[in-house]
This record gives sequence, structure tokens and C-alpha cells, in this order.
Amino acid sequence: MRGKTIGEIQVGEAASFSKTVSETDVYLFAGITGDMNPVHVNREFAAETSFQRPIAHGILGLGLISNVLGTQLPGPGAIYLKQTIKFTKPVYVGDTITAMVEVVEKDAQKNKVRLRTWCRNQDGVTVMDGEALMMPRKEVSYVHGGRV
Repeated sequence: MRGKTIGEIQVGEAASFSKTVSETDVYLFAGITGDMNPVHVNREFAAETSFQRPIAHGILGLGLISNVLGTQLPGPGAIYLKQTIKFTKPVYVGDTITAMVEVVEKDAQKNKVRLRTWCRNQDGVTVMDGEALMMPRKEVSYVHGGRV
């Protein structure tokens, strides 16, 4: 598995990944991060909020974007430099979230790409919207069987 180099990436190129968020995902994320905010893990508490039921951690959804950036576009070997994100709607257990990225700019001299990043739920509603700055893997040249 290898990611794309700056020369292989095209403006307008896009990739996506979909996942249905389970209750187990939310509890495992809470355990891993220590974020036990009751709006995520306590049905009774969440029922008293404007959400009416538990919501997934926003950063869990952002992790789906990270998946696309790290495995598809730019892919393995790329370095995540910056992310801005706006959480626009809640994500509930059972929602199928599609994380999408699209290359909006590339700077070959600095070996950096800027990508729009967003997630939509199964109803097509945008639940987060932002932008990432990535450094794709470097070109590797081979001469006489060795690296240059």
C-alpha cells in the first residue's frame, strides 16, 4: 500500500469512506479518550438535552475523515499537517456517516495539498465541514537498484 505523491494528485480528485456508527464505537471511543461526557454515554442524561438521545463524539466522525486521508487520498505515507472543522449537526448511534475529501489546491514546490473535508449522514445532511492540509509522501527515485 502506498500513497500518492504530489505529482500523482489532481485538483478535483476525491475519495470517501462510509461507516455506520454503533453504540460500541461510541463507548470504545469514550474509553480510549477518557471523554465520558454523559451526552455521549448516558441515555437518561442525553434525553434531557436538546439532542434527546446520546450523540457520538464529534472527533469520532473526524476520525473517519482521517481514515480517508491516511488510506486513500493522499494515502499511506502522507502527513496530516492541519485540520479545521465545523460540526454542523449531531451524529447519532445508527447513523451511516460518509466521510469525503476533495483536493482543492496543490503546491508542488512545498509538497502540500489542501483538501475540503466533510461528512454527511444517510439522509445527505452535512454533519461536519472543514479543510485539511496534507503533505503527500515524497517521490522516491531508484537508480541501479538503489534509492537516490
